[in-house]
Amino acid sequence: MKIVHYLNHAHTANGHVAVAVDLACEQARTGHEVHFISGRCDFTSALAAHGVHYHEVADAAGGLRVLRMACDLLPIVRRLRPDIVNAHMVAAALAARLVRPLSSFKLVTTVHNAFDPQSVLMRVGDRVIAVSEAVRAQMAARGIAERKLRVVRNGTIGGGRRPVAPPEKAALRRPAIATVAGLHDRKGIPHLIKAFDRVFAVRSDAHLYLVGEGPRRNAYEALAASQRSVDNIHFVGHLDDPRSVLGSTDIFALASLQDPFPLVLGEARQMGCAIVATQVDGIPEALWHGAKGVLVPPADPDALAGALLDLLEDEPKRKALATAAASDTDDITVERMSRETVAIYEDATDKAKPTRFPASRGGRGNREAAAFGAHPIRSEQTPLV
Repeated sequence: MKIVHYLNHAHTANGHVAVAVDLACEQARTGHEVHFISGRCDFTSALAAHGVHYHEVADAAGGLRVLRMACDLLPIVRRLRPDIVNAHMVAAALAARLVRPLSSFKLVTTVHNAFDPQSVLMRVGDRVIAVSEAVRAQMAARGIAERKLRVVRNGTIGGGRRPVAPPEKAALRRPAIATVAGLHDRKGIPHLIKAFDRVFAVRSDAHLYLVGEGPRRNAYEALAASQRSVDNIHFVGHLDDPRSVLGSTDIFALASLQDPFPLVLGEARQMGCAIVATQVDGIPEALWHGAKGVLVPPADPDALAGALLDLLEDEPKRKALATAAASDTDDITVERMSRETVAIYEDATDKAKPTRFPASRGGRGNREAAAFGAHPIRSEQTPLV
């Protein structure tokens, strides 16, 4: 099958970009001809290494953005004649929909960010993939036809954008609680900081590590500075591979207020973390409704602090939870995610399942196409406190 993944851009520190890159690499590995079209891309080396063909287009802006994107997309799809275009962002989906009558591909859209009011526009796809059952229900309630909707939960283990082996463990001051999240409001960082201050009142030896960047960093640093625990709260910044921290922390905490199906929970499970997370959107599904981690109400620092303290004070319970999190991980593999996604492509195109020719890590690829503009992925990491 000839598959195109289409995005406005492919910058690091974006979960939907990570999913698209991992899907493209895995689909190429299993014998499909895969192309990746986007504005600036931070993963060209990884794509090329797996036999995925990258096509750079302008990351258009302004009122005519979608029309400009469609004009860039049309000659590429006319030349490639793909079976599937999988659009992962709203503007890309709309541009692909404009082009679709002039080509023969089926359009599949993936709703990664259901919290975005514009996500309902992903209805333009012939099939619409939701990254959790919670997202599927939200999209159906907002008017996307049930007959179009399919669920494919995110997977992270075995993805092509990172080395298979985790990096060296970070040196954390312990006991350590860590989160990995963008520093913006929907991730609930203020509630985590306040919860940690309550933990610190009982366990003054505990430390909190916040891995990630975002527009609210200054505000969150100011909030941390007002807490008794300020000296034990560490803003790490962005890490290309946060498994270095996840492999060292005693507890992983996620205080999200909205989160369709966070990739970091799969990474935390892979690294054997004891997990505490909020019961919102796709998080319960990611944690098997409490079997793989403790679920607490959102926006409730007292409940979050109680769960964190319970695990800090009860080492056997914490270790048992970590063991449970790391077991039965087939559900969080990229292989499973890709297989289920390809089944949706085949359903959309009415194609019989083709013969697979698994390739080496370099992928089988397309002899007619070439990857453009490759450059190394940044791998530097911020030193930890």
